[in-house]
Amino acid sequence: MTRKIFLIATEESGDRLGSALMKVLRQRLGDDVAFEGIGGSTMAAEGLVSLFPIEALSIIGFAAIPKKLPMILRRLSEATEAVLKAAPDILVIIDSPDFTHRVARRVRRRAPGIPIVDYVSPSVWAWRPGRARAMRSYVDHVLALLPFEPEAHQRLGGPPCSYVGHPLIEQIASLRPDAAEQARRDATPPVLLVLPGSRRSEIRHHMAIFGAALGLLHRQGVAFQLILPTMPHLEQAVAIALRDWPVRPRVVVGETDKRAAFRIARAALAKSGTSTLELAIAGIPMVAAYKGGNVEAWIARRVIRSASVILANLVVGENVVPEYIQQDCTPENLAPALRDVLADTPLRQRQVEAFAGLDAIMATGKTSPSIGAAEIVIGMLKHSPLSSPGLTGRPSKPER
Repeated sequence: MTRKIFLIATEESGDRLGSALMKVLRQRLGDDVAFEGIGGSTMAAEGLVSLFPIEALSIIGFAAIPKKLPMILRRLSEATEAVLKAAPDILVIIDSPDFTHRVARRVRRRAPGIPIVDYVSPSVWAWRPGRARAMRSYVDHVLALLPFEPEAHQRLGGPPCSYVGHPLIEQIASLRPDAAEQARRDATPPVLLVLPGSRRSEIRHHMAIFGAALGLLHRQGVAFQLILPTMPHLEQAVAIALRDWPVRPRVVVGETDKRAAFRIARAALAKSGTSTLELAIAGIPMVAAYKGGNVEAWIARRVIRSASVILANLVVGENVVPEYIQQDCTPENLAPALRDVLADTPLRQRQVEAFAGLDAIMATGKTSPSIGAAEIVIGMLKHSPLSSPGLTGRPSKPER
């Protein structure tokens, strides 16, 4: 019997997760699985015909949402109706909770027998903790990328949650240096990475501040070689922003060159986000910063509850990475912190020691994240009420 799996991913990162999951599910289920849903180019390469292009839904910032609200509401309705029409054996929503969770709630109300898996937990541990308990009514299992998230869901009354691993743990070899690259890390002038973000709005908010901080560091007599990794769709925006920088970096484009730069870097200045965990896994001490718009700043001050917003800090369990958020994100604050992580200081050593424990913290045994996620989805397929004619209601917990 062919099992139908409906997947929804509306961001590039979710698209990559969905593609890897599809690949393992096909390996395990062979011709007995069919996919429908919404995704990007990598899921398309695995055979998914997306209901609509996902690029328009890649929104960042609360201020951007009102302008696109009619389109978002239309896509929500289209996605919901497509799931109901497909009547899948399981629905897998991937990240982007502001969109995917709304679809899941609508599907649960109208078709309560469809099991729903949430791949990537919302940040219930950082803000809006009440979402965890609310999710119990429409999510049957959460597949967590971060090792502390199952405990957070249990504490907050959320749905069953399993740590399957972050996709970065499958890329350790490409992030860490060989002997020659380590020698360059230790050489002078040190390589300093600049990671202003992966969205146009982040480039707009961070480039001027980062450039001024690096100019201040240079005027203070600190020697460094700058490398700024970016992606093709941002290359022009970065080039325009660099016209005002007093110190010019070498710009590298694409994932391969970015990883090569990581392997020789001694320190980094990074926008907060997944890049901080990527740097930590690579063993690169850093300074983290974030500057958003006024609306985002006003909301963030009122809702964020975690001790840190830096992913690397949250995973290692201590605030080893200095963070400069919103009004604290200034050249005058960033420059001295960068001086400390470039030099052999207690701040730098504390980060190096903390990052050395990440392999143990993030370990998943011999199971890759995509395999761990696929095993839970398959377990839920076995228990799906749709697999037995005449049964209705919620599925039981999956087998592990």
